[in-house]
Amino acid sequence: MQIFGVDIGGSGIKGAPVDLDKGELTEERCKVLTPHPATPDGVADGVKEVVDHFGWTGPVGLTFPGVVTGGATIRTAANVDRSWIDTDAGALFSDRLGGLPVTVVNDADAAGVAEMHFGAGQGRKGTVILLTFGTGIGSALFVNGVLVPNTELGHLELNGHDAEKKASSKAKDDGELTWEHWAHRVQKYLAHVEMLFSPELFIIGGGVSRKADKFLHFIEDIKAEIVPAQLQNNAGIVGAAMHAAGDD
Repeated sequence: MQIFGVDIGGSGIKGAPVDLDKGELTEERCKVLTPHPATPDGVADGVKEVVDHFGWTGPVGLTFPGVVTGGATIRTAANVDRSWIDTDAGALFSDRLGGLPVTVVNDADAAGVAEMHFGAGQGRKGTVILLTFGTGIGSALFVNGVLVPNTELGHLELNGHDAEKKASSKAKDDGELTWEHWAHRVQKYLAHVEMLFSPELFIIGGGVSRKADKFLHFIEDIKAEIVPAQLQNNAGIVGAAMHAAGDD
């Protein structure tokens, strides 16, 4: 079974058809830049461009970088335009896509569900936390395989700042930090999250997951196991498609 997945991020909008039996993209993904400002209309245009690239005419699952309630309504917009707040994203995207069936889910929750089913979290019990490091820091919290949605742990306060302002991959790029320097910031953040939730496993997702060899070895003194996401930056696309199919 194939469903189309779209992952909306602060810097890019990417999507592709997904084989839900294997948790794999069936074609090379299409990516467009997220518009700035990332308004609802601008982002919807980007989503349409990605979906139209494949001539897709079936259900579409989408992620969003913020809290999503009721399956469609946006409640936070830290890394996109604030005009998203209280927007019915399901109706917006369905209308822009010519009436195609649409579902919307938090981006990190989607990535986490994909990793728990097809990636680094398969078969893991206890408390598992996936963290996506990108424009911000997204989080997905699982207890014995069950998702606790919309946790937004990137906004935990760390040294007087939102953690994502200091430890996201954007913060690394903006500050021109070395991998080692950035890893020390990530370590402080992980220690704070570990103190609060005592997970057995951290899964590190987002674009940096494919470069885990550059920084994971610098992270020390964390009791939980730390592994990179196996689906890497495709996890959100796969999870969005799973959500649209009701497989999450």
